[in-house]
Amino acid sequence: MSLRRVRVVAAVIRRGRELLVSRRLEGAERGGLWEFPGGKVEPGESEPDALRREIAEELGCELEVGELVLRHHHRYPDLEVELAFYACALPAGVEPRPLGVAAIEWAEEGTLATRPFCEADVPVLPLLERA
Repeated sequence: MSLRRVRVVAAVIRRGRELLVSRRLEGAERGGLWEFPGGKVEPGESEPDALRREIAEELGCELEVGELVLRHHHRYPDLEVELAFYACALPAGVEPRPLGVAAIEWAEEGTLATRPFCEADVPVLPLLERA
């Protein structure tokens, strides 16, 4: 049996010393866990386009996608994930809303590890806080 493989993009959005994080819907895979907002890349879609689409769906807002911060591979028992984290910004005056996620929070740098994050994100949290 081969593992399911997915490409996932995530937005690292800063506001001063805070980072935007979102909590997965309870009924979803890995429900209730925190992560950086984003989602799966569809076939034929570029990573920046996927990120803009996912943020529109999840947070109801536009997104300015910047440079790739890091790429990370993680293997769950049922799934292999390739995560691409991008430095992003919200356009002036834009406030994200939790449309396709259970909650969003602006987390102070250095506090990410106090939340239950998706296993794939945990090893890179310190790098993302400093990025």
